[in-house]
Amino acid sequence: MPGKIIGMALVFFQTFFPFIPFVLVAGTNVAIFGIKVGFLVNYVMSCLGAIASFYFARYYGHAWVEKKLERFPLVQQFSLRMERRGFLFVFLGRLIPILPSSAINFAAGLTRMKFRHFLLGTLLGKLPIVFLESMIAHDLFHFHKYKGRLLLLLGIFVALIIIGNAVKKALSAKTK
Repeated sequence: MPGKIIGMALVFFQTFFPFIPFVLVAGTNVAIFGIKVGFLVNYVMSCLGAIASFYFARYYGHAWVEKKLERFPLVQQFSLRMERRGFLFVFLGRLIPILPSSAINFAAGLTRMKFRHFLLGTLLGKLPIVFLESMIAHDLFHFHKYKGRLLLLLGIFVALIIIGNAVKKALSAKTK
């Protein structure tokens, strides 16, 4: 039982302090709980950690950051875009495996983004990526049995990174 609680807590705190790659934490939970429950634990705790870090940034940093950065028009424009199209930014950010979840959580919390946009973008965006990372971790543990599927999953993961970089460049080009 303590191992399960530690596994759950690791996912939650990994969203605040991403020193350990999520796929390793996800793999630990898949090993402890099995693939189905492990995925569910990874998804739920990851979403709860994202919500907690959003609110932490919103209530402990938003006013200070807004005051410090009010003289930077680009930052104000970014905050305005996050307020208007926050769901899209969070959703796409969740699908890009190289963007740290904590950066998305804190950035959203520091802007004027509506919580419901953050929540919906998080719930929908995390679902496929947490599933993918949980499956990759599972298949790594059972490499001999699932090497074909693992290669396919890794291919999807790499494709998401490439697509994510392309989307990121396109969004950056629009803001210039």
